[in-house]
Amino acid sequence: MSKDYIERNNFRIELGKFNKELLRSERRTTGRLDSRFKGIDRDAGGENPDSDPSINAIRPPYTAAFNDYVRRDLGYKTDSEYYILGGGIGRWNYNVDNAYADTSIPMKDAMAKNPYMKIMISCGYYDMATPFFAVEYTVSAMNLDPALRKNISFEYYDAGHMMYIEKNALKKLHDDAANFIQGALRK
Repeated sequence: MSKDYIERNNFRIELGKFNKELLRSERRTTGRLDSRFKGIDRDAGGENPDSDPSINAIRPPYTAAFNDYVRRDLGYKTDSEYYILGGGIGRWNYNVDNAYADTSIPMKDAMAKNPYMKIMISCGYYDMATPFFAVEYTVSAMNLDPALRKNISFEYYDAGHMMYIEKNALKKLHDDAANFIQGALRK
């Protein structure tokens, strides 16, 4: 991005604008769920991408696989449409006005009530739906007692929001989850 563009936006670039502007010179956009995915819009103008190229790539195969699984393997038959990744459902309701959901206080309260609770947080480097480093910042701002803070672990993946869509990240997620569960059971 040009220095001028960043300065004109007061150093605070809204995500849609970022996804549109980052590769504008290539006439491409980047994905929200996984910024490694590139999209092609109707034109290179405009403020935001026409759609999310990562959702465009992920939604069809996951929808088809799920529909095949429930019908063929589980024998579940329905005419109801199955929606994946929020398609057709509408906007999420966080029960907050003009803000994001803040689960840090309920999590801190739960950890105080159960000091044996362990939490593993998985972070994808290319995830723009859950901005990278936001969860580390949130956990640090919780001001947890050190005895509780040691119960939270972070794992990092060369992936986006859905680290299981790529084989190496899926294997690491599997191994990390298995090790987390085994470690939680030992202590």
